[in-house]
Amino acid sequence: MRAIIVEDEKHARDNLEKLLLELDPELDIQAKMDTVSKTVDWLTNNETDLIFLDIHLADDLSFKIFEKIKVTTPIIFTTAYDQYALKAFKVNSVDYLLKPIEKEELSQSLDKYRSTQAPQQELNVEKIREIINEKDKVYQQRFVVSRRDKILSVKIEDIAYFEGEDRYVYLNRKDGTKYIIDYKLADLEELLDPSIFFRLNRSFIAHFESIEKITSMSKSRVKVDLKPSASRDIVVSSANTRSFKAWLNK
Repeated sequence: MRAIIVEDEKHARDNLEKLLLELDPELDIQAKMDTVSKTVDWLTNNETDLIFLDIHLADDLSFKIFEKIKVTTPIIFTTAYDQYALKAFKVNSVDYLLKPIEKEELSQSLDKYRSTQAPQQELNVEKIREIINEKDKVYQQRFVVSRRDKILSVKIEDIAYFEGEDRYVYLNRKDGTKYIIDYKLADLEELLDPSIFFRLNRSFIAHFESIEKITSMSKSRVKVDLKPSASRDIVVSSANTRSFKAWLNK
């Protein structure tokens, strides 16, 4: 199998090459590049089987590559982006590795590539551009809530977490008061700034400042204690734990 690595950080580039060769000593790493322009030039004149591609390169964002040339080679993105970007790449049948890259997950990605030999397709450039530019999106700053005959506007900085229970969704303020709001948690994910809020599980979306304690559990899960305290245990699944830790480290 042949592959190229497109990554602008030398340490990350060298580490990925080291891990790949440990997993498959016969892997032919044809080239390592750090810019959009070098990658476009190389792909214009060469072919490869698999591309490992970072999002932020030395001269631009990597989606610029797809605007300049047609790319049908399977790609594994190496990214520190949040779950929204990851979901978008999955829709386009593109695998990803969340930095820092771990050997076991890299092995799983290679196995996935070998077993499926994913059909070659042109990437959805507009969708990738939309995700990359997510940082420019204007997120909700206040929520209107009501209790009896009073209507209040709650600022984002006063919100501790959102909780789904039965058919209702509650907005929990940092002062301990809570209100029923007419939103679904899935809708809130689109409205809230993902650098501040994280979907812990099916029932909770928490503000970063509301996280009081994190406890490791079996099977790579973690238990999260919030402030003010929630009425039930909050467990982040093993599938979501790594994204959660990456979010905490931003």
